[in-house]
Amino acid sequence: MSIQNTISSWDELLQTARNHTSARRVKRPGQSPSTAPIPSSLDKLPPNTEPPVLLYRDTNSWCPFCERVWFALEEKEIPFDTEFIDLSNKPKWYTDLVPTTLVPAAKIEENLVYESKDILLALEARFPSPALLPENPEENAIARRLVEESETNGFRNIAYKFLREAPVDADELAKLQAEFEAKLDELEQALSEYPGPYFVSTFSLVDIMYSPHLDRLAANLPVYRGYHLKGNPRFPRINAWFDALNQRPAYHRVKSDNITNNLLLRRRWGVEPIGNPLPLDAADSQKIQYRAEAAERLSDNREVAIADIIKNSGVQALAADGDFSTVKESVDFHLRQLADYLIHSNGETLPGGRTGGKNSIVDPIFAAVGAITFAYLRNRICAPRDMSAGAATAFRDAIDKLLASVY
Repeated sequence: MSIQNTISSWDELLQTARNHTSARRVKRPGQSPSTAPIPSSLDKLPPNTEPPVLLYRDTNSWCPFCERVWFALEEKEIPFDTEFIDLSNKPKWYTDLVPTTLVPAAKIEENLVYESKDILLALEARFPSPALLPENPEENAIARRLVEESETNGFRNIAYKFLREAPVDADELAKLQAEFEAKLDELEQALSEYPGPYFVSTFSLVDIMYSPHLDRLAANLPVYRGYHLKGNPRFPRINAWFDALNQRPAYHRVKSDNITNNLLLRRRWGVEPIGNPLPLDAADSQKIQYRAEAAERLSDNREVAIADIIKNSGVQALAADGDFSTVKESVDFHLRQLADYLIHSNGETLPGGRTGGKNSIVDPIFAAVGAITFAYLRNRICAPRDMSAGAATAFRDAIDKLLASVY
């Protein structure tokens, strides 16, 4: 029996994965992104009914301001459609439609609203239940003030200056870090005003305003500035806030994983890392619902993945005499191996030489294509564009295990 026949077929893998996860996406043939999340509340709509909200957002799902709106839509269980905008080549109809030309924007029952804060407030006014602002008038006023201050208190500007534009001079860098920490102290104080973990007595728009930025900072700062936000004893309430967010299903639908956030900072802003990436979340890596979601995404979207790998990973250089059939066969096999490993393993390592290595009977070119495929995919996956952050973590962990055990 050939090694290719030891792995399940794509149809078998897809069916098995779907038996272990409810995660599904809509295919978008020939478009970017090639799939799109299905809003968790879309099934609440009566048949043949258009969703009341159309969200205009970025194709890569990197924009923290778009994430705010998506977070609120999921929390409030509002059915919505999504129109993706290529930020590097915005269509004229969009720049004509939205005065700022920026994302996000939204049509709420055909009324155009732009700027994330204004969209959040408009959604709250039109869809008051479940509420993301307190019912108590006094606390409601406090929450609205905190929403406004999240845009005007300078936290974001100082945080990203420290992250992206930190000076070489040690004294200047120390001064900038002190300014950043002073802003974190203000957030720590704000989180102490109510007994729960959130900025007011319940989860609210205030938490949504801060969530994408604090998430990115927690991922980026250890790698690019050697500064840890999570686990920092100076900020116990911020850490309790992170823990509380982590209990919310909507948060897991919209957040990015640490690797995506770190790759984005380097590619978009050219910041060079000074430390190692944070370790992958071991708990998420082993959860069957995340492993199955990753396998389902890979199985269902395999044609796009294979085409992308062959075009962009460098495996074409291994094709003999311009014959890509063996290369494509190897890419296909290794992706099936990855999906199979995600579904059927418990994270254990494989015996050396299964698909490559010193004592392998497998053709070295075949194995080399596999190694390139895995290495390329590890940093190609973008959460939540391609899959949820938990699934992306399980996906990357499986690749690491396969690369470590077989090559």
